[in-house]
Amino acid sequence: MTDPAHQSAPWPPSAEEQALGDALEAILKAGVHNLDGIVAGLNRSGVAAPGGRPWTEEAFRAEMRRLGA
Repeated sequence: MTDPAHQSAPWPPSAEEQALGDALEAILKAGVHNLDGIVAGLNRSGVAAPGGRPWTEEAFRAEMRRLGA
């Protein structure tokens, strides 16, 4: 589970944000560090992008900006 102490957003994470953080943590721990690999990993994880859509590089960048990451 993602540690809220390492979160940059000024609000507690929603369930969706927590799931995204957990998925990202697993992807990075598996050694994937390039954007296309992260996006592919998120799409395999079952964690949908905002609006329930599949992840794209643009959607990932937008969500990271929104979260202040």
